[in-house]
Amino acid sequence: MLRTHTCGELTIKNIGQPVTLCGWLARSRDLGGMTFIDLRDRYGITQLMFNMDTHKELCEQARKLGREFVLKTTGKVSERSNKNSKMPTGDIEIIVEKLEVLNESKTPPFTIEDESDGGDDLRMKYRYLDLRRTPVRNNLLQRHKVAQAVREYFDANGFADVETPFLIKSTPEGARDFVVPSRLSPGEFYALPQSPQTFKQLLMVSGFDRYYQIVRCFRDEDLRADRQPEFTQIDCEMSFVEQEDVMNMFEGMVKHVFKKVRGLELPAFKRMTYTDAMKYYGVDKPDLRFEMKIVELKNLSPSGGGKGEDVVSGKNFKVYDDAELIGGICAKGCAEYTRKQLDELTDWVKRPQIGAGGLGYIKFNADGTLKSSFDKFFDEASLKKIAEKFSAKPGDLILILAGAEERTRKALGALRLEMGSKLGLRDKNKFECLWVMDFPLFEWNEEEKRWFAMHHPFTSWKKEDEGLLNTNPGAVRANAYDVVINGVELSSGSIRIHNRSQQEKMFKLLGLTPEEANYKFGFILNAFEYGAPPHGGIAFGFDRFCSMVINNEDYIRDYIAFPKNNSGRDIMLDSPSDIDAKQKKELGLK
Repeated sequence: MLRTHTCGELTIKNIGQPVTLCGWLARSRDLGGMTFIDLRDRYGITQLMFNMDTHKELCEQARKLGREFVLKTTGKVSERSNKNSKMPTGDIEIIVEKLEVLNESKTPPFTIEDESDGGDDLRMKYRYLDLRRTPVRNNLLQRHKVAQAVREYFDANGFADVETPFLIKSTPEGARDFVVPSRLSPGEFYALPQSPQTFKQLLMVSGFDRYYQIVRCFRDEDLRADRQPEFTQIDCEMSFVEQEDVMNMFEGMVKHVFKKVRGLELPAFKRMTYTDAMKYYGVDKPDLRFEMKIVELKNLSPSGGGKGEDVVSGKNFKVYDDAELIGGICAKGCAEYTRKQLDELTDWVKRPQIGAGGLGYIKFNADGTLKSSFDKFFDEASLKKIAEKFSAKPGDLILILAGAEERTRKALGALRLEMGSKLGLRDKNKFECLWVMDFPLFEWNEEEKRWFAMHHPFTSWKKEDEGLLNTNPGAVRANAYDVVINGVELSSGSIRIHNRSQQEKMFKLLGLTPEEANYKFGFILNAFEYGAPPHGGIAFGFDRFCSMVINNEDYIRDYIAFPKNNSGRDIMLDSPSDIDAKQKKELGLK
């Protein structure tokens, strides 16, 4: 080894010891008679001291070194006169007796500091430099600890880690596949797996009753802060289980990881149906760190049974009279919002990604009077009746959206989160964990005029809803469950179909002919005829899981060593890129 110690381990107990350190020059300070260098490696920073009086040549050499030079230095550990309590090594420094430059460095294109001056694209182009920054490096080291804790839990509970293939058959029933041309079979293609779903089910048929894998997956879909074209998944499956067994097992896994990595004891997870999540929070992944439930004032949509209490129609206010759904939230203590603040909120909900047509409001003033944006149509008694629905108090602000049911519910959910953020209610030090259950089995695609599986086509349905499969598929509930923490969906799972006839029925409901189903999924249909056990499982987005456990956030890029940008490009490699003519010819491509 070129070094005796790392740059993060020396303390006051090492004073007087001769040591050799290796690392990168993080910063230097020339004070005339002395020069100081902060030497950095992945373990921390140690201060080096060069004395002009005792080691003139070394001190002059040190003054010529540039940032990020790779150094090897030998000296004695000494107590610092000006200690730095913010550093683990802040009590000591190394009085340098020998210095060797292992490699020089160009001046980096951005500062290698906790708060860098480099933008996202620049840092991603030089990702190997960005990874030297303490926050990014620590994220990856913590990711390693999360993976260790996950494996520790599964190993203790009898799960086998089994690898599954990356080159598989394309079965485009969900997101788009990434496809790979085959040289040995011209004109034919492999696909990269969106998940190991069918393989883990086949492992259950094979008798591997407890399987897990921390596995790379690929989806050719539009990107956002919590999505990458290639991502890592904690993939799991169990045989001879019911829904409750699966949920208990993986709730235990989440609690184990939080305890091991963060030292946090999570309470029992709350449970909520999909229907209640959508009704009260506008999303199927509600953030329960704050209340502010959605209150429906009118719901004439199919989900509301085509009826329901209506306290806003019949006032000759066309916007509300014509609306399918009217709902709102009560922002406590916000009645003093100015016209400018309310106009900004109105502009915000009108953005295309939110999709609301406008924003109504009622101010419950401190003196008990009520003032609304629609006073022309509603008298004081009518406004009071609405305020009672929200349990509003003097000082509160009621915000109301109206329109088509699906769009309005989505906009209400987004508005609730926006107000929660504005009011500082989304506490990063708080964790609210939740199982969302009883999802619809199907969702209707208006463009293609057919049903799609909300989770995937291998999800089983509630036995009590079986009679609705042919008459009202949209009302059938799935044996499906998601883990949601602080408004972030971390995992999705279900009890699977394990019977050929039921699986064929599912494919038929999804619009596949028997020939199409057999061509795409014949391998699993055939396997179900050879004693497939009841089974179920779950998959956690590992990158999201890490970002939540480590820093309670849903921005995943800084938890991946070499991520893609929002266009799916690797800026560092300049990929995707063209391939040469010879490769194209071998693959039968033009």
